Amino acid sequence: MLTRLLAPLSLLAALGGCATTQTRAVPLEGAVSAADPRAQEAGMAMLRQGGNATDAAIATMLALTVVEPQSSGIGGGGFFVRGTAKGAVTSIDGRETAPAGADPNWFLDAEGKVPPFAQSQASGLSVGVPGNIALAWEAHRRFGKLPWADLVKPAEKLAREGFVVNRQLFNSAGNNRAFGAAQAEGRAWLYNADGTPRAVGSRVTNPALADTFAAIAAEGPKALYAGARAENIARAVSAATPRPKPMTVADIAAYTAKERPAVCGSYRGYRICGMGPPSSGGMAVIGMLGMLERFDLKALGVRNPVTWHLFVEAQRLAYADRELYAADSDFVTVPVRGLTDPAYLAERGKLISPDASLGIATAGRPAGAPLALADGDEPEERGTSHLAAIDRDGTMVSYTSTIESAFGSGLMANGFYLNNELTDFSRSPTGANGGPVANRVEGGKRPRSSMAPTVVWDPQGRPVLAVGAAGGPTIPVTTARAIIGFIDFGLSPRDAIALPFAMAMGDQVLLERGTWLEGAAEQFRALGHARLVFREAPIKAGTVGRVPAGWQSARDPRVESNVEVP
Repeated sequence: MLTRLLAPLSLLAALGGCATTQTRAVPLEGAVSAADPRAQEAGMAMLRQGGNATDAAIATMLALTVVEPQSSGIGGGGFFVRGTAKGAVTSIDGRETAPAGADPNWFLDAEGKVPPFAQSQASGLSVGVPGNIALAWEAHRRFGKLPWADLVKPAEKLAREGFVVNRQLFNSAGNNRAFGAAQAEGRAWLYNADGTPRAVGSRVTNPALADTFAAIAAEGPKALYAGARAENIARAVSAATPRPKPMTVADIAAYTAKERPAVCGSYRGYRICGMGPPSSGGMAVIGMLGMLERFDLKALGVRNPVTWHLFVEAQRLAYADRELYAADSDFVTVPVRGLTDPAYLAERGKLISPDASLGIATAGRPAGAPLALADGDEPEERGTSHLAAIDRDGTMVSYTSTIESAFGSGLMANGFYLNNELTDFSRSPTGANGGPVANRVEGGKRPRSSMAPTVVWDPQGRPVLAVGAAGGPTIPVTTARAIIGFIDFGLSPRDAIALPFAMAMGDQVLLERGTWLEGAAEQFRALGHARLVFREAPIKAGTVGRVPAGWQSARDPRVESNVEVP
């Protein structure tokens, strides 16, 4: 249901901060990319202390809770993908879960209809059990090097001693006041007495969040998943839930982060691994690349409209499959192997013509696909942040963290915003054909995601790229586009994520305003793309990649000026 993305794009403000692009290459001793320079520094501090990429990624995620509260943090969840220099890959699922009392009719009103989205978002119905702390703890238990408490210290210090409001947070707080200032706790932190957001350059503190971090440092995840803080979360959610079985302390205590099989494929001899279900991101990225394998994009050229026409067509096909089949594999049979099978992707790729658009794409029938599923009505995620880290051993970590919409549900507990991730489920349990939607709400289930943290090895088996993005359903496209730029066109990580953006949404194609793609509109129309939309690109990518001089850390240049610290 991608046409909804073309609604008025206040999404850029909702995406959250993205730090000043860093393009300086550093020796192969490690690097971090994050959506805010202060969070990135938290990760770099771990590397300087002798920590590894896992330590750096965790410290960065925790710090983002403080300085980028509109986008991610410990009130939400995420996906963690780790790849070693020897090619081993591990992916951990920290996606939020629906409470046990949830059912497929969870979001329907008294008449059995789907209410306006904002009504669902601003309700306890939208809040899933947060997963980021459980994910971080599991990743540290398995792969961390520094003491757990050391990873938490930078975030606690930022919350207790304060940080300066940048343009990105100021804009997001102003544009999303209904959620950022929904409760007194949020108003006291980020808003003035008259309801306006704290000015750019203001220093703000969050003692309640600092105390939460201090407890997490001392006690680990039980500080959040049991005791008073778990009770605070359950109480806040329950009070805003118009259903008889809201989230309980038992739901919170039962949460576990799960290792999932990584989704891997190849492209031009490069090995590419990402996150599997409940994320659709890894399958979509590998699907698009696999369908494009037969085309010589390098020969076509980076500024050739045909190159990006082919990419748009691959998107249509990959997303048709994604919409129908992707969901939580603990509840639904997801044909991961079939969707990423090179032979299947080659057949799908034959539907792509360099001369004309195929129009609206339909889902294929990969091996293992269930027969009677229906498309749902999932909205786009908006409050998301991506971070990446590489250490001196060549271990890569790609980690995408989210609270879904800007400031999540608007509900707060223990100093942080609670997610609205359950609106990533299809709020309608059945599709137009009357069949069940794979991504419908069920108790204990994890909603489908677009997040696509990805790690890449070159044909010689060397780690070369950790990449991902924010931007809801644009995430797989943004990630695949960066990989194409890096592999096909030999671009640096920074230049790869800076490429102009083109994306198919239903029968429309978004071409990024102000880029050469806009000037090539007539050529796109000649290829069959009759309905073109020219907008700023609602994306935010981040990456660490190998260049001749070492590692280059890069953040998306589109919003970099908004995160400069006054």
